[in-house]
Amino acid sequence: MDFERARTLTAKTFDESIVPQLCDYIRIPNKSPLFDADWQQHGYMDRAAELMAAWCRAQPIRGLRVDVVRAPGRTPVLFCEVPGSGEDTVLLYGHMDKQPEFTGWSPGLSPWEPVLRDGKLYGRGGADDGYAIFSSLTAIRLLQDQGIPHARCVVLIEACEESGSYDLPHYVEALAPRIGTPSLVVCLDAECGNYDQLWCTTSLRGNLVGNLSVEVLTEGVHSGAATGIAPSAFRIVRALLARVEDQVTGDLLLDELMVPIPAARIAQARAMTAVLGDGISDKLPFAEGVRALSDSPLELALNNTWKPTLAVTGAAGLPALENAGNVLLPKLDLKLSFRLPPTADAEVAAAAVKRALEADPPYGARVRFEVGSSLAGWDAPPVAPWLEQSMHAGSRATFGGDAMYKGTGGSIPFIGMLGECFPGTQFLVTGVLGPHANAHGPNEFLHLACAQNVTVCVAKVLEDHHARAAG
Repeated sequence: MDFERARTLTAKTFDESIVPQLCDYIRIPNKSPLFDADWQQHGYMDRAAELMAAWCRAQPIRGLRVDVVRAPGRTPVLFCEVPGSGEDTVLLYGHMDKQPEFTGWSPGLSPWEPVLRDGKLYGRGGADDGYAIFSSLTAIRLLQDQGIPHARCVVLIEACEESGSYDLPHYVEALAPRIGTPSLVVCLDAECGNYDQLWCTTSLRGNLVGNLSVEVLTEGVHSGAATGIAPSAFRIVRALLARVEDQVTGDLLLDELMVPIPAARIAQARAMTAVLGDGISDKLPFAEGVRALSDSPLELALNNTWKPTLAVTGAAGLPALENAGNVLLPKLDLKLSFRLPPTADAEVAAAAVKRALEADPPYGARVRFEVGSSLAGWDAPPVAPWLEQSMHAGSRATFGGDAMYKGTGGSIPFIGMLGECFPGTQFLVTGVLGPHANAHGPNEFLHLACAQNVTVCVAKVLEDHHARAAG
C-alpha cells in the first residue's frame, strides 16, 4: 500500500464527506433505548441509520451492498457487504446509538450541536462510535483505490450497544448466513492511550449493573420525631455497601469477583505505563487537590483493567438540596455499576453480589438488589505474528511510532459474544477514545487526525490479512 496516497485520500474524504456527515449525525439525539424508552416513536435511531446508509450507498466501492435491517420491536442494524477474493471474511463492527447528554459541557459546546475546534469534532457520539462506519468503509476504499485485493468484508453497525447490546444476539443469529465465519474482527469502539500511535485492546472488563433498594418507612417523617427510633435508610445503604467494598481503599471484598492477572497482561501494562507514565491518571479531569488512588501508574493501569470496582451511578429518594426538609427519608434507591475482571464469570458475580447485599438486612429493613444486566468481559486470544507486524507497520507509517497494547476498563458486549462464537478469530480492537475525549461525559470529541490515521492502519491490516491467506 502506498501510505502517502492512502493518507491523502483519507484526509480528502474526511474533509469533504465524513466530517459533514458526522456533524449531521451529532445533531440527532438518538439515545440508546436504555435512556430513551420511546426511541421508536421519536424516530431518531431510524434517522441516524438512514443517514449512515445514504452515505454508504454513495461510496465508490465495488460490489458494496447496504441494508438497514429491522426486526419488530428491536433497534435497527446497518449491514454492509463488500465482496473480495479468497475464502476469508472480515467483520468490521461499530455502533450508532448514543449515551445521554450529561451535564457540564464547556461554554460554546453542547451534546447535540457539533463544533470543530483545534482538530477535534465535539458533540455526542462522534467518537463513540459514529465515526466507525465511515472509517470502516473508507479503509476498504483505500485498498480498492490502489488495486490491492482484500477479503470479503462485512460491516455491522448496531444501535443498542450503550444498552448492553441486548438486541444484537437476535441479529447475529438472523444474519449468520450473511456474516459467515470471520477470520478477523475489526472493532473501532475502543480506547487509545494517546493520539500518537495505534493502540490494540487486549482485554475488556465485564459489567454488572443493578438497583439497590432500601425501605424503612412507608412515608417520610419529621426527622425530630423519627431519628433515634427508626433506622436511617442512608446508614443502612452505607452498611450494605461496606459488605462488598472496602470504604477506605475501594477494594472489592467478594471472592467471586476476583481473578488472577495473567503475567502477559502485567508485562503489557508495564510497557504501556513506560510510554504513558503519569498520563494514566492525568487524562482524568481531577478537581483541584484531588489525587489518584496510587502514585504507581502500573498499579492504576491494572486497577482499571483487571480488578473489580464499584461506582454508584445514580440515586432516587434523595430530594434536591432546595427541597430537602427535615425529614427522615423512607426509602433510598441506588444504581450500582460493578466493573468485572475480563475473565470473571458475570452470572456468578451477580449472584454473589445479590446474596451479600440482601442477606440479614439491618433492623429488618426491606432490602432488594435487582440485577439489570450482567455482561462478561473479554480477554483477547494471542495476536498472530502477521497481525502484530501489520499493526506496527501501519502505526509507524501513519503515526510515526510502534503500535501499543492496552487493556480497557470498559465493556464492548459484542466482542465477548464474538469471542465465544469464533474462538479461532483474530481481533483488532482499537479506537480513538484517548485522553480527555470523554465519551459518556461532557465535551466528548473525535480527534480527527487520529481517526484518519486509524483508518489507514485498518486498511493496512486488511491488506496483510488477505496477503497472509494468499501467501
